[in-house]
Amino acid sequence: MTAADWQDAVDAVWADAERLGDDEVIRRIDALAAALPADDPRGPFEAAGARDAAGRAADAERGYRVALQLGLAGRRRVEALVQLASTVRTLGRPEESLRLLDEAGSDPYDLGDAITGFRALALVDLGQERRAASELATALAAHLPQYRHSLAAYAAAIGGDASSA
Repeated sequence: MTAADWQDAVDAVWADAERLGDDEVIRRIDALAAALPADDPRGPFEAAGARDAAGRAADAERGYRVALQLGLAGRRRVEALVQLASTVRTLGRPEESLRLLDEAGSDPYDLGDAITGFRALALVDLGQERRAASELATALAAHLPQYRHSLAAYAAAIGGDASSA
């Protein structure tokens, strides 16, 4: 199976995930992951994602970390960092989530507004709601056809630093 065929098979499972259900998605993704060499980071990344989608955060965390240790690169690396950040936040570690999101945001494959959204969730968990709202409004302002400047200014005004949240 070529790399493109393998990815198409993975994409097909995800496209049908709602109909398949969590256990079947995990079974199918695990079978596809097993078809790869043991040192291929795509296998543990996809297996982690399947567990994450099923609400099995602790299992997902392990898989993301293995994929990153095996050298997951490019956009998938950034996706793994974002997904791991979301997972550790749900496991009660929002500070670690922010560190991972900062790492993801420094990558040239930055997922921009998705990172901002997950940062906002971690900031809320840390009791920094004003800063979270500021970051979200700043990200939103960039997409507005009008009121961009006003919203950005208001976002900056409410943002402050962590101590003012």
